[in-house]
Formats: sequence, C-alpha cells, structure tokens
Amino acid sequence: MQSTDERNSPNNVASDVPAPATPASATSESPSTDHSFRNEIRVWTRDLLIAIGLALIIIVFLYQPVKVEGTSMAPLLSDQERIFINKFVYRFEPIDRGDVVVFWYPLDRSKSFIKRVVGLPGETVEIRQGLVYLNGKSMPEPYVPPQYEDMSDFGPVRVPRDSYFVMGDHRISSNDSRVFGPVASRFIYGRAVFAYWPVDHFGSLSTTATTEAKTK
Repeated sequence: MQSTDERNSPNNVASDVPAPATPASATSESPSTDHSFRNEIRVWTRDLLIAIGLALIIIVFLYQPVKVEGTSMAPLLSDQERIFINKFVYRFEPIDRGDVVVFWYPLDRSKSFIKRVVGLPGETVEIRQGLVYLNGKSMPEPYVPPQYEDMSDFGPVRVPRDSYFVMGDHRISSNDSRVFGPVASRFIYGRAVFAYWPVDHFGSLSTTATTEAKTK
C-alpha cells in the first residue's frame, strides 16, 4: 500500500518548490516491507507443508488404522470402533503385561485379533472362578467389569518361551488363549495406541483392551 506522501509526490515534483526528502524515503521502504511480508508467508507455508508431510509419513509407515469387530473388549473398545496401532513399537520395546496387541490369529493367518497381554513367557497362568493367577499369585484386573467376568476355571498352563497368554476384557464373550493357546511373539505385529472414532472415544488407548480387529 502506498503512503499519503507517495500519492502526492507527482504534484510535488511539478511545482517550483523542491520536493521534500520524506516522500523519497517512504518510496524506498515500502517495497522492502512488502517483500519481507511475502518472504515470511513463504517460510510459514513451507514449514506447514513439511509438517503435514512428516505427519503423513508417520501415519503411513508407523501407524495403521484398524476397525474393531466384536465385543470381546467391551466396554473399553466397542464393535466397529476405529483405532490406530503402532506397527514398529516392538522393534524397540518389549511386549509387556497389559499391552493391547494386534496379532495374526494362530488358527487362521488371514484374520487379525486384538487382545490384552495377561501372561508373559515362562509364567504359569491359572484361572479360578474367574480370577487370574500368575505363578500362584492373584492378578488384579480393574479393566474387567464384574458383569463380564467368566467364573469358570482354566489351567494351570505354562506360557512357552517367546509366547504370550492373551485374553479379552469381556471374558464371557472372548475367543482368546483359553481357546487357541498362547500367541507366539512372531505373530504379534502391533500395539493399540489411539482411538479416533466414534468421537466420544477419541483418545489414548494406554489402558486398552481387546477384541477381534479387521485391518482397513
């Protein structure tokens, strides 16, 4: 935008009175200011595009969208809920108790399941009247609502090396290691980290649960 002095400068030059120095100074500053503003816009645009690009790379290569099918992890995960899983986390961290993991169903590699890790390699798992015991000690499970407990007995079984005993939180509606046995670590390919749909479930799944999952 031109200053008032610049708009009047033609009249000043045509007069017999020499033009004051101020208009010349204003004329030289305006293009510089405009150039600086355009340069700042370019920098912000570049940084925004880089950020978007990095976000897309992270989502595409590190995370995978998954659609939950079934109710074995209710109420933490519901049927048809959408979540993200981290596909590379177990290349840098060990699988831990309580992790909600996605794995190839041992009896049919064309299917993916998502369950909670309960027993670690080498541990002895036993269930007495719905309570889980690890190496003879009762394990608290606040994520299992009383109405979803399965009061039947199971085991004891020893978890093989490099395998994990997994269960759904909805115990009376879960096809898990009580049926198909411990899951080998080579079948586990991700950990549930974030729910994004429906909106009221939006957020971290650090305490997540389990249920069958279907990759989009």
